[in-house]
Amino acid sequence: MKKKLIMLFLGCAVLGHAQKKDAKNAVKIKPKAEFVAELLSKMTLEEKIGQLNLPTSGDITTGQANSSNIAKNIAEGKVGGLFNIKSVQKIKEVQKIAVEKSRLKIPLLFGMDVIHGYETTFPIPLGLSCTWDMKLIERSAQIAAQEASADGINWTFSPMVDISRDPRWGRISEGSGEDPYLGSQIAKAMVNGYQQHDLSKNNSILACVKHFALYGAPEAGRDYNTVDMSHIRMFNDYFPPYKAAVDAGVGSVMASFNEVDGIPATGSKWLMTDVLRKQWGFKGFVVTDYTGIPEMIDHGMGDLQQVSALALNAGVEMDMVGEGFLKTLKKSLDQGKVKIETIDNAVKLILEAKYDLGLFHDPYKYCDPKRAKTEIFTTASRKEAREISAQSLVLLKNQNQVLPLKKSGTIALIGPLADAKNNMSGTWSVATVGEKCISLLQGIQDVAGKSVKVLYAKGSNLDYDETFETNATMFGKTLNRDSRPKEELIAEALKVAEQSDVIVAALGESAEMSGESSSRTNLEIPQAQKDLLNALLKTGKPVVLVLFDGRPLVLNDENATVPAILNVWFAGSEAGHAIADVLFGDVNPSGKLTTTFPRSVGQVPIYYAHKNTGRPLSNTEGKFEKFRSNYIDERNEPLFPFGFGLSYTTFEYSNLKISTDKMNFGGKLKVTVDVTNTGNFDGKETVQLYIRDLVGSVTRPVKELKGFQKITLKKGEKQTVNFDITAEDLKFYNSDLQFVAEPGQFDVFVGGNSAADKKVSFELTK
Repeated sequence: MKKKLIMLFLGCAVLGHAQKKDAKNAVKIKPKAEFVAELLSKMTLEEKIGQLNLPTSGDITTGQANSSNIAKNIAEGKVGGLFNIKSVQKIKEVQKIAVEKSRLKIPLLFGMDVIHGYETTFPIPLGLSCTWDMKLIERSAQIAAQEASADGINWTFSPMVDISRDPRWGRISEGSGEDPYLGSQIAKAMVNGYQQHDLSKNNSILACVKHFALYGAPEAGRDYNTVDMSHIRMFNDYFPPYKAAVDAGVGSVMASFNEVDGIPATGSKWLMTDVLRKQWGFKGFVVTDYTGIPEMIDHGMGDLQQVSALALNAGVEMDMVGEGFLKTLKKSLDQGKVKIETIDNAVKLILEAKYDLGLFHDPYKYCDPKRAKTEIFTTASRKEAREISAQSLVLLKNQNQVLPLKKSGTIALIGPLADAKNNMSGTWSVATVGEKCISLLQGIQDVAGKSVKVLYAKGSNLDYDETFETNATMFGKTLNRDSRPKEELIAEALKVAEQSDVIVAALGESAEMSGESSSRTNLEIPQAQKDLLNALLKTGKPVVLVLFDGRPLVLNDENATVPAILNVWFAGSEAGHAIADVLFGDVNPSGKLTTTFPRSVGQVPIYYAHKNTGRPLSNTEGKFEKFRSNYIDERNEPLFPFGFGLSYTTFEYSNLKISTDKMNFGGKLKVTVDVTNTGNFDGKETVQLYIRDLVGSVTRPVKELKGFQKITLKKGEKQTVNFDITAEDLKFYNSDLQFVAEPGQFDVFVGGNSAADKKVSFELTK
């Protein structure tokens, strides 16, 4: 131990870093600005460029780090960080190379896609957003940071805050839905959970908001595709969650793959410098997405040297995997295509992040084997995951109170997702140990107890097309395809169903049917499962559809025929237990949709905060009207609106009031509404407030979410819910991109979803 401290001290002394040791023998170093400036002055050009390089080594085998090519580059100062290495032992081995063998002993960043939990996995972000509970969402990020930091990770590529209104896009599963206001609240909660307002703590990690910008709006819903929209839409609808993350102090930002205004985001100076830094005051560093710089070659922006210079000059500081900076910046500097000041500023920002994380004080800060043994996948964390997961489930239908199930009799659990523990974590769950996840079968057995007999049959494969199923079950998430004829699978399921009192059908998407590069043109449940469901319905037994998905699906047939539908997303490590808790009524469902569910894929993109047209429908029954804005073959409205979600109890809204019908720019207006639990269960309700600006200098949405509160009401209890409205809540970006509130008339709607029709009105005056 003494020898290690001496080596660390001498390493710092080489740089002139050390001043004195405190009582605990930790090295005390100079204040950040002075420390970073002094270190920067000692760096060669090659060492500076090396700090901008973020390769992936894969999960290298312990004991082989020193012999790998990556070790040579680290020792030569050509690496600023690594990602996709997991475990304290492996990370410490690599960090030792940086701080003991490189000339300046600069520690590395270690990043990972810690998206919705580490080994303790929470619902996919889209599911997590449906809790509408910022404390729970922040807590999930805090637990993720606790576990990741205990395993050596100090940087996460999360949160993803891309607004998406197109469920064809697979990565809608990774975001928080369609609404900029709700998305902004979640962005802040996630950043605060990861960073905990103090990166010097050993259980906080650097957050990275992504993907800047507009990644969730690709043409045709196809991943990585072109994005083209007006600036006014960017600022009003798509930018707010990114800005909220910046305002919350996020330490890093990741550039998106798509183009913006004809320039790939990775090379957009307007995005990375004018908006992000000059307008929003971002102080951290920008990293590309995986090979984002060389991909600009295929966009048609030039060769590797050209696109690397373009990215650096735009305001990108770190090159993930592409090695364009490493291979070309010296040449570009010699040719005057980049300036040394630009390189120096990029290096400074990365060194500052390492300083803030405490890595110069202690490069092995995140390498405590005791923490790795005691703080990962703990009983306490799994308990919280179970509770949070149960809050994310959305009850879409419950005809004749089929749910909750009784803890007696016989249940037939049928479907390809019923016993699929490796799929419970959903997409982008790279640290999850799939075998430790709780399947629905196990969850029901555990929660129901011995008084319930549970019979199981697979019933069908994911899809009739074997190639499709292979593509949808990658990364170890196989559903173990059954080679028997479909008739035999269904017959086996019906035999089980005949012996039951109720059928629980576990159907929908597999984990990798949504996520990156999993765009779909058909948003329905695969036909193989539809055929199984129809056969089960013909038995006459009550059927509960437990629907797994990572996106809004088209559920017209299911909604018309199935008595009960519980949308469970992919609920994480404790999915089976959480779903069973809700199915049996131990937890009353309270999730609310954060994305609109369409009736048809032809309605996409569809979202509640749309603009009106000059020819809106004059009827509310969905009847076709010629020369009006509607379809000849479909209604305009969705199947399930944004904010929708049922409960086992019922809630009644009444006595909506406003404190005044006039408010000036410096004033405050109070909205009150009584909410009563009129059913037979205690429950939670998310009370939502929407505002419509009736007349503006530019057209305004028909409704915008401006407030929400999740309340708990006992059976028969009434509560008065209060909202405050100020002029700040009424601001928007006008045609000159000025953030303003304009005087005029406003409608206020309060209810349990975006279709709320209880309304009061007021006027904003000068």
